[in-house]
Formats: sequence, structure tokens, C-alpha cells
Amino acid sequence: MKETSKVVVVTGGASGIGLAFVNALAAEGHKLVIADLNGASAAADKVVEAGGEAIGIEMDVVNSAQVEEMVAQTIRKFGRIDALVNNAGLFTNLALRPFQEISNEEWMRVMEVNTLGPFICAKAVLPALREAGSGRIINIASTVPIKGPPNMSHYVASKGAVIAFTRSLARELGGANITVNAIAPGFTLSEGVLKSDLHNQMGDVTRKLSRSIQRDQMPEDLVGLLGFLVSDASGFITGQTIAVDGGSVFL
Repeated sequence: MKETSKVVVVTGGASGIGLAFVNALAAEGHKLVIADLNGASAAADKVVEAGGEAIGIEMDVVNSAQVEEMVAQTIRKFGRIDALVNNAGLFTNLALRPFQEISNEEWMRVMEVNTLGPFICAKAVLPALREAGSGRIINIASTVPIKGPPNMSHYVASKGAVIAFTRSLARELGGANITVNAIAPGFTLSEGVLKSDLHNQMGDVTRKLSRSIQRDQMPEDLVGLLGFLVSDASGFITGQTIAVDGGSVFL
């Protein structure tokens, strides 16, 4: 039996892993809010053309006013918010370099998007989740804080902060029947990775050979777990970070 449709906000949902999330959730009958800097409206139009329900909202996750307006538009359109997927982040446009060569400005920009963004979005949707009587917040982390790879210390630190934020927020919001969990992907051949040639820079050891299942990871490998964490079936799971990386790390 198909679960009752939920209203799900996906940040960074117009491309890459975020778009894979959007398409999978739409196929399950959920109503989608695609929030992205670029391409949100076009992505929403494609969901609607395929028979789903979606709206696209152009916004920056670190702009509180824009995020609040996104929430207001969502309530006007769908009447509620049931889940937030904090997917937007900086990675594919970062150059790999030793930590001493990373500028203070670049460090802070990564922290702003990857940690302040989820914080702002979670605060903005909280009243709607409380009003609904339950809710789901799913943060997209990474396995890099467990592995500690070199030459991306700002990204590694930011995703470690996402995991810590997930745990703390789960403690705070459990009393409101709101679960907070994180998905930690391995190195994924997303659209942005392929365009930036990062997959070739990483090499086969990072991409395949360190995994129990020795193949490249695709965005579609992540959608099953997301669907479960959005669903009613995950209602007694919170504060967890779940790795989806073909068995490279074991948490």
C-alpha cells in the first residue's frame, strides 16, 4: 500500500543527487518543493509533466529571507510541510589543495553553505513541522569525516559538523515527534562530479577499490534510504548517520 503523500522540501534539488531524490520521491507520490539557486522551476516543470506535484523556488540556503519566503510559498501551495532534505552544499566546484593553501574566505564560504544553510533551513521549517504534529529532517552528510581524506579539509570539517548537528537536533526535536537523521554518501558520480572531472582526480582506489561492492556509486544508490527516512516506517529512528557507500566505511 502506498504511503500517504507527504510534502517534502529538497534543497539543491534541481540537479545531481538532489534531482535524483526529487524524482524518486515524486514517483512515490510525494509533493515536492525544489529549492535551488538555479533551475528549480525547470526541474519542477518536468516533475509535473511526468504526472507529479511540485513547485520550484529559486533561493539561496544562506539567505534567511529567501528561505522564509520558500516556506511561506510552500504553505500557500500545499498547506503543510512534512519533511526537509538538506541536500544543498558545496563540493564539486572546490579545488583539491593542501589545507595551508585554502584561503580563509574559501573556508568560510564552505562552512556557510554546508553548515549554516542546513541550520537556517531547519529553523525555517520547524514551525510547520510542529504544526503538522510530526516531521522528518534528513541532512546529507558524507563519509569523509570518517575517512579523513587530505586536500579537502574545509569540506571534511563541514560534513563532520553536519553529523554533529544531526545528533544534537535529534535530541532537541524528539519531543515534538520530529526525527533528524543524516545520509552519508560515498564518492558519487553526480552530474557535478562528472562535469568537474573529479572522478578522474580521485582515481579507482577512492571510487571503487576501497569498497566491499567494487563499483562506482551513482545518485540512484541513495534514493532508497531517503525514501525510507521520509516514510512513516522510520518514525523510531533518529540521530543516526547512515553510510551508503558500497561498504567502504562501517559505522
